Amino acid sequence: MSAREEPQPGGCLCGAVRFTVRSPASPPALCHCKSCRKACGAPAVAWATFHVSNVDFDASPPTYYRSSAGVTRGFCHVCGTPLTYAHDDYPDYVDVTVASLDDPESLPPRDQIWTGHRLAWMENLDDMPEYERTRKES
Repeated sequence: MSAREEPQPGGCLCGAVRFTVRSPASPPALCHCKSCRKACGAPAVAWATFHVSNVDFDASPPTYYRSSAGVTRGFCHVCGTPLTYAHDDYPDYVDVTVASLDDPESLPPRDQIWTGHRLAWMENLDDMPEYERTRKES
């Protein structure tokens, strides 16, 4: 596995929830499912799976809620940043949003899942104009 093995810090937007992860259990994936899109307000979400013993939250852990049958999601109670996904069928593992890591480049997605739910406009991103920072006015 090319993912970094050393501890990696991460946290939410406001800094209220901080954590450290170690040794991903599998390569990260980019999820296109409707549930992840709704929970994160994004067209797709990159997740990395860790054994629960390899995820340590600092003083303030996430707030959790049941988003659907068997699924518990964790988020910051202050700013709302989505942080974790856990499924009752896999109690020894937790997914962490890759973008919440301090260095998300260290765990790039290796595959895509739930592509049957992918938004059609996500397939042609390379055809769109790009701007380094913001759109330029005409």
